Amino acid sequence: MRKNIDIDDSLLTKLKVIAALEDMSVKSLMEKAVSFFIEYKEKERLNAMSTEEKEDLGLLLLMQQADTDDTVSRDEIMKSLED
Repeated sequence: MRKNIDIDDSLLTKLKVIAALEDMSVKSLMEKAVSFFIEYKEKERLNAMSTEEKEDLGLLLLMQQADTDDTVSRDEIMKSLED
């Protein structure tokens, strides 16, 4: 998807210089910068979470990985609870 954004000329010049020094395109540099910023913010948010919130997030991630086609019958659940 192609999107046009307005960038200040001085910022664009700096981006071009950094891109040249890093031997990459301005687009690649901006994508890398945005990815880095997102990772930084995610870590910052994770560090600000309480232990309970971290446990809830972990459970949510595990639930998203679960195989939704794999089912267990009611009898199996009840038998497991009796043991």
